[in-house]
Amino acid sequence: MDESRAAGHSTASIFSSAGSVLLLYIARSLRAFGDGFAIIILPVYLSALGYTPGEIGFIASASLLGTAAFTLAVGLIAPRFDLRTLLSAGGALMAATGIAYPAATQVVFVAVVAFIGTINPSTGDLGVLIPIEHAMLARNASDEERTHVFARYSLIGALSMAAGSLAAAAPDWVVQLGMDRLDAFRTMFYAYAVLGLASAAVYRFLPHAHMHERATAPLGPSRGVVYKLAALFSIDAFAGGFVVQSLMALWLFQRFDMSLSEASVFFFWASTLSAFSYPLAARIAKRIGLVNTMVFTHIPSSIFLILAAFSPSLPLTLALLLARAALSQMDVPTRTSYVMAVVTPAERPAAASVTAIPRSLASSLSPTLGGMLLASAFSGLPLVICGALKIGYDVALLYSFRHVKPPEESQR
Repeated sequence: MDESRAAGHSTASIFSSAGSVLLLYIARSLRAFGDGFAIIILPVYLSALGYTPGEIGFIASASLLGTAAFTLAVGLIAPRFDLRTLLSAGGALMAATGIAYPAATQVVFVAVVAFIGTINPSTGDLGVLIPIEHAMLARNASDEERTHVFARYSLIGALSMAAGSLAAAAPDWVVQLGMDRLDAFRTMFYAYAVLGLASAAVYRFLPHAHMHERATAPLGPSRGVVYKLAALFSIDAFAGGFVVQSLMALWLFQRFDMSLSEASVFFFWASTLSAFSYPLAARIAKRIGLVNTMVFTHIPSSIFLILAAFSPSLPLTLALLLARAALSQMDVPTRTSYVMAVVTPAERPAAASVTAIPRSLASSLSPTLGGMLLASAFSGLPLVICGALKIGYDVALLYSFRHVKPPEESQR
């Protein structure tokens, strides 16, 4: 009888874990779809309201700073609260953001909404919910499956955001049917709010979750490891800022006189290759380890980027950049899995925040420098700097953490 009850309890636990992961995937897809179109329509909407580029830049800075501050704050307080409640509150904040943007017209009020809200101007999915979702996923995945879980999480987010980007064309469609352009944008923000409410509803089906271990501080025994990882990840993010998508497109336009339609096709395939590299990264990590996967896929991608800077023809350049795209994002799920593996369960939300915030801040510094360097005598210099810095980061990461093994690798 006892064995039967134990077996039943084990089966229920497995089902509960699998169900929780599925719910988190669904919520992730809803949020990413909304982010996909909101990121694109926000600057266009503000321009339609008459905002200058300087004012839009100010609002974007407020959003980045707010995202960093709130993500860090949530990660620090998460060990003291029910994670399901925090996720539901984040979904409600997403809904409030969608409602507030159409209501705010003065630049100061829009900046306040940007600072508090969930629409981030970067293409990455940064925000208050990320550390909590990472912690919840890590709770519900075994050591052997953790990297695969995060790979699927990243894949779903990337594909959903790509679909959302296509939805950003909806205002142009409805304008042709007679709707006012500003009203069309406002309708999209309301759709964003609905997606926030839907996410909050999905989160409500998750089980209550508190950290089993209570640390005296959000970061305890793993503090040194987390701070070192955060510093290294900041170098990687600073390097990536030199070749953000907008600057890469500008370089292709200037260097090869590439058309907008050609660029859109190229970036579609680059994004698709990056998305499907996530599950492949999980398979590779199972064979050679998380740190080795991060480093030995990153270095070739950086070499491809540097070679593209010197390429004499557009076809060769695009081939090199597509090869880079197929490798450059393999460190995303492996990096997240590694951070979650080398800290205690109670430290996971704080670790996710402390490693993410410096990345977002560092990546906001280099695009301005990259744009200035595009006007230099050698316009490919931002690509070279990015590739060189990333290779330096990879070597430092391998040297510093080659002996810090996650549980599944320590048992081999």
